[in-house]
Amino acid sequence: MTPVLRTERLLLDPYTPEDEEAFVALFQDTRVSRWMGDGPTTEAEDRALFGRVFTKVYAEDLFDVWAVRRDGRLVGHAEIKRTDEVDGHEIIYALAPEAWGSGLGTEVAEAVVRHAFDGLGLTEVHATVAAPNTASLALLTRIGFTHVRDVREDDGSTTRVLTRRREPAAARPRPRAM
Repeated sequence: MTPVLRTERLLLDPYTPEDEEAFVALFQDTRVSRWMGDGPTTEAEDRALFGRVFTKVYAEDLFDVWAVRRDGRLVGHAEIKRTDEVDGHEIIYALAPEAWGSGLGTEVAEAVVRHAFDGLGLTEVHATVAAPNTASLALLTRIGFTHVRDVREDDGSTTRVLTRRREPAAARPRPRAM
């Protein structure tokens, strides 16, 4: 079951049926969808995808998928799932353009990575990013991801694969006693 995650300004929680219009609007915005999967899709495909979040992903507890909310309003999407492309768990996140440039992407990515390490017990997580998506590449590098390889796509484009490994326990800050 997808857990609720909180950051300083965001709430990551499971989608509700009432989120459909905002979800479709996010995925139909080509400024967002150009970086997701194979790029923009039809509205009908995005509505079907939203439906599968409930009928497959949540119903079968396949992986964690979150609505990203700020002040109660849907501003993004996040997930973590095992993929063959990276032979491990991949984080995926997207924010609406009005949320860009304010550090919210860092909050989302850090929250999902923290969940991967502390909640799922993973020792490493991956991200795949289109080479021209310099904003996401910079964000991931800032939070400790390193470039491990490139994948040449069928259309000739390049996808960068980045990995972040969990710090050994000795290197992690210890909680202070109160």
